[in-house]
Amino acid sequence: MKFGVVVVVTACVAVLIVLWGYPLGFRARQTMPVGVLISLVVIQLLAHGMTAPLREMTAAARAMARGDYSRRVRATSRDEVGELAHAFNRMAADLAEVDRQRREFVANVSHELRTPISALRAVLENVADGVTLATPDVLDSALDQTERLGRLVTQLLDLSRADAGAASLDLSRLDVAAFVADVTAEAAASHPGARFVSDVTPGLHATADRDRLHQVIANLLDNAARHGPPGTPVTVTARPGAAPGGLVLEVADEGPGIPPAERTRVFERFSRGAPSTPATPRAAQGTPGGGTGLGLAIARWATDLHGGDITVLDTPEGCRIRVRLPAAPLP
Repeated sequence: MKFGVVVVVTACVAVLIVLWGYPLGFRARQTMPVGVLISLVVIQLLAHGMTAPLREMTAAARAMARGDYSRRVRATSRDEVGELAHAFNRMAADLAEVDRQRREFVANVSHELRTPISALRAVLENVADGVTLATPDVLDSALDQTERLGRLVTQLLDLSRADAGAASLDLSRLDVAAFVADVTAEAAASHPGARFVSDVTPGLHATADRDRLHQVIANLLDNAARHGPPGTPVTVTARPGAAPGGLVLEVADEGPGIPPAERTRVFERFSRGAPSTPATPRAAQGTPGGGTGLGLAIARWATDLHGGDITVLDTPEGCRIRVRLPAAPLP
């Protein structure tokens, strides 16, 4: 429409100039160049306004190439250029968010790596200097920090494979009761002060990737054991899904729970959550010997890989997380 207006306006200007020149005694060969020149000026003015968003996008793109994602383009028109400007602004906002997440991720990884390394270095320096004897307790403390560092590196590698889309499923038929028993036994060995209880429907079977599903349940159990009061039960429930062949798993603890506003954010990487009560933080995973803030993010990734979903349920007390997996045929 705008180009049509430009054509009509320039043609009208040229005709008017020629008609204006006849009463004054000017020939068409004299007035036509003047009309063409004026038409070109009009075209330039109209085109300058039409292409202003394109020039703004060019400047903003150059700024983004230098790392500045704050530039936006004014989008006042409703034509194709206006739609392009809106799309450009959405892209700039997405890139700014990705850049923010990248910086936050690097900062969090650096912090998480520095904590166990600093603790391990302090222990080893004290032993090397003779300040502390190499007793089993001291060596156990150093081993704990080494294991924490190893878990962090493993989790980072898992998330890196997830981002690259390199992860795949190795589906197999699982005896859910035996599977849950194995995972809870490993969790009990890692958390001697916790009590794990399983409630599995007899004869329940499901098709899933054993290793990925193990990551899901192990991380949920670890999270529940660390945040629940010592000696209180951590319950694992397994039931058939609504559709034949589906599976519903739930892990519940009697801890302070997760505030409703934080129930989505806890599945983000390095999320610490907000305190449920002033005295008891639900997700204070940054303390020495605590979690890395990646466990629930990995649980969500592995669940998504199965095509399922993971949610924090609304419970009067404690925390209850449900994992639902759809039916999956064997390859």
